[in-house]
Order: sequence, then structure tokens, then C-alpha cells
Amino acid sequence: MNLSLLLPGALAALAALALPLLIHLARRSEPQRIDFAALRWLESAPRPRHSLRLEERALLAARLLLIALLALWLGQPLLFGAGDVRPFIAVMPGVSREALGTLPPDARAHWLAPGFPALDQTAPDTTQPIASLLRQLDAELDPQAPLTVLATTAFDGTDAQIPHLARAVDWRIAQGEAPAPQSAPEPEMPALHLIADVAHAGGARYLQAAAAAWREGIEPPARHDPEEILPAAGNLTFVWLAEGELPQALRERASQGATILVAADASLPEPAAAVSLWRDAEGAPLAEGAAFGKGRIVRFTRALSPEAMPELLDPGFPDRLRALLQLEPPQPARADARFWRPLDGAAPWPETPRDLRSWLALAIALGFALERGLAARAPRKVPA
Repeated sequence: MNLSLLLPGALAALAALALPLLIHLARRSEPQRIDFAALRWLESAPRPRHSLRLEERALLAARLLLIALLALWLGQPLLFGAGDVRPFIAVMPGVSREALGTLPPDARAHWLAPGFPALDQTAPDTTQPIASLLRQLDAELDPQAPLTVLATTAFDGTDAQIPHLARAVDWRIAQGEAPAPQSAPEPEMPALHLIADVAHAGGARYLQAAAAAWREGIEPPARHDPEEILPAAGNLTFVWLAEGELPQALRERASQGATILVAADASLPEPAAAVSLWRDAEGAPLAEGAAFGKGRIVRFTRALSPEAMPELLDPGFPDRLRALLQLEPPQPARADARFWRPLDGAAPWPETPRDLRSWLALAIALGFALERGLAARAPRKVPA
């Protein structure tokens, strides 16, 4: 184990150790001289030299220690090589208690769930991000700590890549059944705020009709002029049907997370790397999109007219437009534990040091209490 400081420059605060020394030297008690009348006939004797004496040394030592601890706390000390090397057993939710058997007495057993709750707590009953949790464990555990995973035969929570870890995992298939994946919530219906100039009024009517077909009994969205002020709030999808550059107000809405649908003759702001989102039967793009801040901008590649884009007259156009504006929820990824297991051989993670500031804060509090106690009990000398 070795100690390191994240901010070694903070040790310059150790210069404050001179303050208690100066205070104790300045406040040392001196006998008060009282002259008697008869003493004036006596010859003055040479005065002995007074040597510097430090009184109340225990109080001085407590103050010096308190300042040293404060300077060390400001330096943010870190302790390397103090990791927990005990075996770690990660149990997937759904593994039966009977399948656990007798665990090693020195092992740490936890559910493979966010926060890694202890095994004596109630097992999570929802699908867990298994792949992400394994990567987190590999990064947080000491490199020398063995990792054992008890997995159900089939489970959800995988992603596009099998985890590549820095340690070999003892992968065991145990009896049990993983929690059923939760069905993804139905995405909210887009609420359009349609902005179109006179030249694009014809194309706007197709979008108004498609929006009215999404839900029975709702009014088509109104068409607003480009000069109108945008609504202050609301979870809206903005449609901009006008030629030229996208207004700054709509760019700000996109950067904050909104979706902006623009006409083919509108220019995408830079930088915006567009990808194709919708193609016709021949594979030609009909719409493209690009991320912009926290939101995105989607642009038609053709004019909104039946001549240029016959898909406008297709009965499935409302559903296709809705899918274009909505982000589809991720589908659950189910894996077979017999063939899905983490790989090893990745580069080791940097060691996570132990932050000692919490312990130093406790030591500072105890040192302050000791200093106050010694200061209250310090003897007060009466002048002679």
C-alpha cells in the first residue's frame, strides 16, 4: 500500500503551523513586577536572561496536529493497494435460493443489479442490464479479487457486444428463471406545431391530415406563419416548412431535446451528419435525420407533393410519419447462458484508490474536540 495526494500543493497550508507557536510564545505568563519603597535604596542587580519556554505543551501539540490534519485533508489523500481481494459472487435475479448452496465464508455475495444489493435483501423482480453490470464489476473490483457469476439458463439485459473483461469469470449456470422482461411503454403521440409559409401550404395539408389520422376525434394541427412566436413550453414536435436556414429559435429547441421536421428546401445547420431514415421501394431516400444537441432534425428529401412523393397518398403514410418522428423503444435482448459468457483478456482497469478524506474528517473532528477540552482545562496563572 502507498499513500498519494491528489493536490500536493495543498501542503503549503502547513505553513500555518507557525501560528500556534507564535500565539503560545506571545501569551506566555510573565511575573508582574511590584516596586516597594524600601527597594529603592538597594542597588539594582543584573537581571537574568529569560529563555523561551513553551507552556501548555499538550494544548500546543493538539493545535499543531489539528492544522496538520487540515492541510492533509486539503491535499485529498488517496490510498493505493488497499482493495478488497475477497471473492465476489454475483447472482442474477431469478436464481433460486436452493441453487446457491453453501457459499464460502469469506466471499461477498450480491445480486447482479444496480447498486449490487446484498444477497440477504429481496431479489430484484425486474430485468437487469446484465452486460453493463458485469463491466461495472470488472472496473470496480480489485484486480486480484475472483469473480463468480451464477446465471439463469436464459436472461435478458444483454447488448450488442459480449463483455470483454480484464479477468476470467467463473461462469456457472444455476437453477432458476430470470424475471420476465417488462413490455416497453407505448410512446406518446407526437403533438405537432406546424409552421409553413404560403408556398408550402399545400404540403402542410398532407401532414395535417396524417396527424388527424393518428388519433380519432382530434383536430388537425393548425398552420402557423413563420413570423409567429414559438410557444413557451410543451412537449412539441416542430414542423418547419419554409425555404432557407432554420431559425435560431428552432435550433435552440432542438438543442434542448425537441424533434424538428423540415422541408426538403430547408438547410440543415452545421455540423449535422445526416443519415437516411426512410426509403422508397427503389431504395431512394425520402427522409434523413441528424442529431442536434439533445434533440434531432429530420428533413424530407423531396417536395411534399404527390408528383414528387407519391407516398403521401399511401394509406400507411400516417403511420410511417409517426414512426419517423418517434424514437422506437429498445427491444429486450435475450441470451442463452450456455453460449453467452464474458470474455477475458482485456486490458486491466486502472486501480481505484481509497479516498481517505472521510477518515481524516473524523480525525479532524476528534482533534478539534481534544483541543477545546485542553483549552478549557488550561491553568490560568495569576500575576505574582
